[in-house]
Amino acid sequence: MSQPPAITAAYRVLDLEIQGLALLRAGIGTDFIAVVDLVSKMNGRLICAGVGKSGHVARKIAATLASTGTPSQFIHPTEASHGDMGMIGSDDILLILSKSGEAPELSDMIAYAKRFNIPLIAMTAQADSVLGKAGDYLMLLPDAPEACGETRAPTTSTTMQMAYGDALSVALLEQRGFTAQDFRVYHPGGKLGAMLKSVADLMHKEADLPLVDEATPMLEALLVMTAKRFGCAGVIDADHKLVGIITDGDVRRRAGTDFAQLVARDLMTTHPMVICPTALAAEALAQLNQSGRTVVFATDDHKRPVGILHLHDLLRAGVM
Repeated sequence: MSQPPAITAAYRVLDLEIQGLALLRAGIGTDFIAVVDLVSKMNGRLICAGVGKSGHVARKIAATLASTGTPSQFIHPTEASHGDMGMIGSDDILLILSKSGEAPELSDMIAYAKRFNIPLIAMTAQADSVLGKAGDYLMLLPDAPEACGETRAPTTSTTMQMAYGDALSVALLEQRGFTAQDFRVYHPGGKLGAMLKSVADLMHKEADLPLVDEATPMLEALLVMTAKRFGCAGVIDADHKLVGIITDGDVRRRAGTDFAQLVARDLMTTHPMVICPTALAAEALAQLNQSGRTVVFATDDHKRPVGILHLHDLLRAGVM
């Protein structure tokens, strides 16, 4: 049975773009290393620019860089020619994208970079173009066919530009030692922001903690569990270290005529599951899901409970 024409076209496009990425991967070398070193040491911002489809990619690269710790901004070359050139400072670096390297709209920005000795990184498929020759650093795109055939609309080339920008962003991120906690500062909103919140951001603490000591009669422990409404009580020793946990299930299993004579240590489960307050909310969700539990205590370096986190807290925060 033959494939539907749409599937055939989709496979052809994906195959061509995959081939373009393979060529790009094979050609990355010393210039890329130099660009990463240059940008990692800059005192200003990386100004990304381009027109048409390259401009859209440049805007996305600037956004990715900014969210991963590299100060970056998109400036449209046409707007730069009408006053926005003043946004480019002496400590900044220019990254200009153009497949052909001959877009006339880029000329004023290139001239500005040369006039004020602003380092220029050229991302182009033509090393001998105006942009390619003007660049102090060259991020050369391989000569790969566009995926749309005769129309030659930017497809493979913009995919390669996007991937090149991602490679630059991640290389800079790793060189800087940028962490998920750092990323959270730049991305506090949405589901991703929720996943990057810490346990300390969401946990209940201090007076809200359902805690009893080992010798607490179970009738009193039950009152604590009922009042705090977490379905459990943490059991602490004389040094305030968490040594056990009592759940509603434990109470139901031991309910009987001798219940009034029991103390917390009689029912507690030792070595309770705990988590560090600095752990990400996403880690807490994974830990709860893997254990099949709904609550976890957060403890400090001395194993003392400083918070409690319920699955419902994660769901309310949008951590899914």
